[in-house]
Amino acid sequence: MPINQMTATEVANRVINKNELFILDVRNQSEFKDWKIEGENIEVFNSPYFDLLDGVEEVMVHIPTDREVLVVCAKEGSSVLIAEMLYEAGLTAVSYLKGGMKAWSEHLEPVKIGDLDKGGSIYQFVRLGKGCLSYMVVTNGEAAVIDSTRMTDVYIDFADHIGAQITHVLDTHLHADHISGGRQIAEKTNATYWLPPKDATEVTFEYQPLEGGNVVTIGNTAIDIQALYSPGHTIGSTSFVVDHKYLLSGDILFIDSIGRPDLAGLAEDWVGDLRETLYRRYRELSDELIVLPSHFMIIEELNNDGSVAKKLGTLFAENHGLNIADDKEFRSMVTGNLPPQPNAYQEIRETNMGKITPDNEQQREMEIGPNRCAVR
Repeated sequence: MPINQMTATEVANRVINKNELFILDVRNQSEFKDWKIEGENIEVFNSPYFDLLDGVEEVMVHIPTDREVLVVCAKEGSSVLIAEMLYEAGLTAVSYLKGGMKAWSEHLEPVKIGDLDKGGSIYQFVRLGKGCLSYMVVTNGEAAVIDSTRMTDVYIDFADHIGAQITHVLDTHLHADHISGGRQIAEKTNATYWLPPKDATEVTFEYQPLEGGNVVTIGNTAIDIQALYSPGHTIGSTSFVVDHKYLLSGDILFIDSIGRPDLAGLAEDWVGDLRETLYRRYRELSDELIVLPSHFMIIEELNNDGSVAKKLGTLFAENHGLNIADDKEFRSMVTGNLPPQPNAYQEIRETNMGKITPDNEQQREMEIGPNRCAVR
């Protein structure tokens, strides 16, 4: 009997809806420890593939018989074999993850955040397997895409589905943890590509400079995306206030943490900019703005509908990184709590500058692993 497969979309729905699922992850222990599928009612057990080739009897004692079981590996092949062995050992409700963790890393789940005051909507694309968040602002048949991933067809197809033409593509900063699809989307749709010029001193392509005070207008209903210069994660980091209602904070401010200032090797230089942005520029904004970051760190940051969003006033009250009064303590906390650098972050930066052009498989390998843009 052929073993059932489960797609990344199906797994994402289970994570968002908090459905029960037991996962047997057969990757190596180091890969598993670094990065795995997580969710409120997701239980994960790791047993490396090579330990199971002689039989699955020993691992069966760890696998429940009253829940669906999903076998996961890096690319798919190993999980198919182990799922077949589990089935033959008497486990009937077993599936494997189609495309493996590579497919999970690339899945984007669109979630509607809300409506705009003058008509239109804003959508968040949640990349559960990587912690990346990107956005589409839509009004009157026009759309702007912000902080897109390299899976460009997802945005283009989504815009087509809702009857919108992508006219603007924006990046809040030069990304170091994932490859931006901004330039490619702009080329495919004839849209204008915007990039903060202070982050673009080494790029090899043409772009529209995005500076503080710029206003990008979407559709003839005049939905404005107002740029707010907010350095600290990078020297050019720029936030966007959309429709006077939403704050797209890039990698400066997250729900449970704040941005790291060291991905260009300048932590000591940029930590002051980070504090200035978080403790002065953001304090001047309305507490009612809904913060929409470009990443999330932990699955608990997701709301019940799968979105990642909270009011700025709530973050000022709850986010530890926004409540350190002493400047020296802030600097020590930021520079002393930096996680490991993102996988292949230098190559990712060079790709986003246009200096190198890795093929699709190389890009996938460069992005494998968790997002590491925050100070925790």
